[in-house]
Amino acid sequence: MKKITKNTKLSEVLEIKGAEKILLKYGVPCLHCPMASMELGFLKLGDICKTYGIDANKLIKELNKLL
Repeated sequence: MKKITKNTKLSEVLEIKGAEKILLKYGVPCLHCPMASMELGFLKLGDICKTYGIDANKLIKELNKLL
């Protein structure tokens, strides 16, 4: 993966070692619930942040440090 952006799908982010811990730190909900597992392939990081009031820029900056 080149760089994480607001258009990166959650399923791609979760493939990165350590990403789940950062997502949980920022309050991204339901990473393991059955509904989320069905939606991981099309949910974009920016949309999730907007829906749950998460600072997308801070989250993406921290996630990109893992790359």
